[in-house]
Amino acid sequence: MIIDTKEVQDIHSFSRFESLKEIHGIIGMLLPILILVLAITIGVLVIVWLEREISAGIQQRIGPEYAGPLGILQALADGTKLIFKENLLPSRGDGRLFIIGPSIAVISIFVSYSVIPFSYQLVLSDLNIGVFLWIALSSIVPIGLLMSGYGSNNKYSFLGGLRATAQSISYEIPLTLCVLSISLLLSNSSSTVDIVEAQSKYGFLGWNLWRQPIGFIIFLISSLAECERLPFDLPEAEEELVAGYQTEYSGIKFGLFYVASYLNLLVSSLFVTILYLGGWNIFIPSVFFSDRVEINKVGRVFRMTIGIFITLAKTYLFMFISITTRWTLPRLRMDQLLNLGWKFLLPISLGNLLLTTSSQLLSL
Repeated sequence: MIIDTKEVQDIHSFSRFESLKEIHGIIGMLLPILILVLAITIGVLVIVWLEREISAGIQQRIGPEYAGPLGILQALADGTKLIFKENLLPSRGDGRLFIIGPSIAVISIFVSYSVIPFSYQLVLSDLNIGVFLWIALSSIVPIGLLMSGYGSNNKYSFLGGLRATAQSISYEIPLTLCVLSISLLLSNSSSTVDIVEAQSKYGFLGWNLWRQPIGFIIFLISSLAECERLPFDLPEAEEELVAGYQTEYSGIKFGLFYVASYLNLLVSSLFVTILYLGGWNIFIPSVFFSDRVEINKVGRVFRMTIGIFITLAKTYLFMFISITTRWTLPRLRMDQLLNLGWKFLLPISLGNLLLTTSSQLLSL
């Protein structure tokens, strides 16, 4: 049997080429995810620093100032300290639930960032169900908190997990009804990119904030309750439950809960920007802008960069409101929190949905 060496070399070179294509495809798939994770991590560090500086200003304190310039590295120092601290496990608790709980909370929030458009043509995955994917993923977070509370074998932790679940159910329904008013009636799409582009035609006046002022207020309150920010931080109320579902946690597991709360605040602020504040769009109507400016490759990069800055500026403006609210309003009681969700926000959001539907039908 005679083997042609040239054919063998061709086969080997072809196989090497295919393997290189596979490696290139894997790198091309993982690189955007890694960049997004890195950007989100930096964003969380900035939020922690901003919250400490703003709260210090409200309370007339100095705030962090030693770790790095203006104390900007203080959050990084705290995270490094938590990594090297000992991880404790309750002797009579459920070890599997105790470990899985924080991971579910962090991973489900991280996946939500995949449908967020940070700028023009800058989104990891433009899905037709983008907004409702975020709502579905956010409903998984209380399951992780309940697992953490039950696995801790601690009455304070278990009560904190139950409160987190009850609070999430109470405020997810009004939040979903507000999203329905925008996605199905005003934008005719559940894609986050389509919702932003539907607000770009008339510039500042085309934002859903002006067409849905009642929905905006309900969404604002519900998103604060979903993030468990004051005055809605009852699942971890220190005067009643020590630290709620995270009482028995230490080290990096406690750090995961800490990161998850700020990740949830950031993603909620981004969705407020997308749904009500026009996303990456500026105050100039897109029709006026596109008719007079010819956009080349450099122009697209510039437009994308400006869009990122506009999106982040609107997002951090909303987070400033959330941070100042934390240091301004007192904590609600559990019965007041549930009454606000079920007796006030739910009927008002239903009425807002019916009013939006009626106006859309009359305009046909």
